[in-house]
Amino acid sequence: MDLDLDERTLAFREEARTWLADNVPRQQLASFDTREGFEQHRQWEAKLAEARWSVVSWPREFGGREASLLEWVLFEEEYYAAGAPSRVSQNGIFMLAPTLFSHGTPEQQARILPPMARGEEIWAQAWSEPEAGSDIAALRSTAVRTDGGWLLSGQKTWSSRAAFADRAFGLFRSEPGSERHRGLTYFMFDLRTDGVEVRPIAQLDGEPGFAEIFLDEVFVPDRDVIGAPGQGWRVAMTTANNERGLSLRSPGRFLAAADRLVRLWRRHGEPEATADRVADAWIGARAYQLYTFATVTRLAEGGELGPESSVNKLFWSHLDVNLHETALDVLGTAAEVRARFVPPSLTEPAFSASHVASESGPAAIREEPLDGRWPDGWLFSLAGTIYGGTDQIQRNTIAERLLGLPRGDR
Repeated sequence: MDLDLDERTLAFREEARTWLADNVPRQQLASFDTREGFEQHRQWEAKLAEARWSVVSWPREFGGREASLLEWVLFEEEYYAAGAPSRVSQNGIFMLAPTLFSHGTPEQQARILPPMARGEEIWAQAWSEPEAGSDIAALRSTAVRTDGGWLLSGQKTWSSRAAFADRAFGLFRSEPGSERHRGLTYFMFDLRTDGVEVRPIAQLDGEPGFAEIFLDEVFVPDRDVIGAPGQGWRVAMTTANNERGLSLRSPGRFLAAADRLVRLWRRHGEPEATADRVADAWIGARAYQLYTFATVTRLAEGGELGPESSVNKLFWSHLDVNLHETALDVLGTAAEVRARFVPPSLTEPAFSASHVASESGPAAIREEPLDGRWPDGWLFSLAGTIYGGTDQIQRNTIAERLLGLPRGDR
């Protein structure tokens, strides 16, 4: 793995850094778990797409720049370092899109991907059910054949972004009497069509980051089936491997947070009690960066994301929790105070995650001493050990599929 970047890659990173410095909103957007914030983030997605920064690794015909995976990782580093808004379109562009590239038809790609890139269609992930959370193979929602398509019925829960999203993707049991991984089909469906009821689920902060989805004989045309009917599990593994292994949590997210943690620790008098934990968080973020570079190299050479993605998911989910818990301990009782976030100024250069944080180094993201993002980030980090497959599921996958250990009783 060669970590020396060529001139083209360096120029790409510099172009991204400059554009972000000029265009990242000066005022923090409202939470995308509110209707107002959702629309603000949708407008930001449109702005990214207009400059072809929304989906840099996609083909140009779908709104991308045909950037390499390495360039995508570097763009993500610059994106988080610039303090840019969270991606409300992440379920679509980071999970559904790779699935469509692997299993979708040319017609599906041409129809679905461009409006996804522009933020015109925001997607919800409709996988979990009341009796099938991490064990998605236990799902009960059904798909029944009808003229020209299918009728979907059942209940999905903990559906991310569903409260305000336009469309959703999920698995349904399409072969009566089938069990577990067999007889499943992967569907895309409209959340605003007849027979769909969306009930928002309030989080700890009162905002609806999730929703329940009830479907009563919802018609879905054949053209919205991804892959072959009955082969949905194989298609779903593409989505799951991308969620766990590469796209959903890029290193840039943790590099930026680790650098913020170092600055926070120094600003609070470099408390000796947390020194080792701050160092561990910073090292962990860089280790994840290098691991991702290795993954990118393997994929560029024709490899695939496999069960190794469970190791990746387990690592970053705990890195996120430990990093934020360390920040709260540095803040002490001040961690309970919510304060405003001061975004990069118009005159300061953009901070790059490729630099080691230091008092003399570039630091465009300036924070109030009591930055309310830390408690918010800590609350969200706790969910990382659950979504995308719980820790227990990841450890079972690692034990059985990587270490070859016998399957235990579930």
